[in-house]
Amino acid sequence: MDTKVISTGIRYSSLPESYIRPESERPKLSEVSDCENVPIIDLGCGDRDLIVQQIGDACQQYGFFQVINHGVSKESIKKMQSVANEFFCLPVEEKMKLYSEDPSKTVRLSTSFNVKKEKVHNWRDFLRLHCYPLDKYMPEWPSNPSSFKDIVRNYCTEVRELGFRLQEAISESLGLDKDYIKNVLGEQGQHMAVNYYPPCPEPELTYGLPGHTDPNALTILLQDLQVAGLQVLKDGKWVAVNPHPDAFVINIGDQLQALSNGRYKSVWHRAIVNADQPRLSVASFLCPFDDALICPPEALTEDGTGALYRSFTYTEYYKKFWSRNLDQEHCLELFKN
Repeated sequence: MDTKVISTGIRYSSLPESYIRPESERPKLSEVSDCENVPIIDLGCGDRDLIVQQIGDACQQYGFFQVINHGVSKESIKKMQSVANEFFCLPVEEKMKLYSEDPSKTVRLSTSFNVKKEKVHNWRDFLRLHCYPLDKYMPEWPSNPSSFKDIVRNYCTEVRELGFRLQEAISESLGLDKDYIKNVLGEQGQHMAVNYYPPCPEPELTYGLPGHTDPNALTILLQDLQVAGLQVLKDGKWVAVNPHPDAFVINIGDQLQALSNGRYKSVWHRAIVNADQPRLSVASFLCPFDDALICPPEALTEDGTGALYRSFTYTEYYKKFWSRNLDQEHCLELFKN
């Protein structure tokens, strides 16, 4: 490959060697069934107690759920998807101006997960942006397509509001004050990964992203409505989470697993790729303030269980997360008491 990214507009007729997973690590797509009863929670139903209860059940049993009537406008969503597509359709030379393999960069186009460290690459290109505070980061965002900054700013703002409303409901579902989680997480950072998975000649042999958990607090994922690709680990089996019209997929991240003292699960999930069509997804991440101290409240440890994990700051966690391979054991295991 002459270019470092795979979204070149050129179709590959076979999978390059560096993307082929060893036999034991392949996705075994024929064994994956659809996830039955994915919790779909109607945030507009008007019954607060019901919403809180459904969210609590979903966090405990699944580690993820979908939300509808979530308050992010259809127009924002549509424009976000369309400008993301436009970006990935730009000429390679244009996109490569943003290319970097340094995870600390606040705007970068890259590929796979951690190109420098991994032995086998993943069939994905992504544009990663820091989104909050907007006035700090927006100037660095791509100015091509010309509508990019405006569209992404509106989308980020609406998604952030949704994230805060969800955190309040998650707090309440744990029996805590509704602002508890927001207070612990402090002035939350917000990142976005716009993921692009080109058509893949041999989807059985590789991943868009292998199984992993998210290191942040909460992930709000906009799935591609036409092309499914998200799979989660439920009761030891990989199951497919098919896109639901006008819904976001909400993932509990590692920080909420630690804060809830293990009651809520940071879900293992992965992305598979499609032979015929590209797939686009937009993941928004809410992250604790760097110095936020992550430890469960007393109310969740006083039943004699004690704290499952030692206290840590988000910075400490994040460094550890990026210094390893994505599909190693759960990063939280390194913080167990």
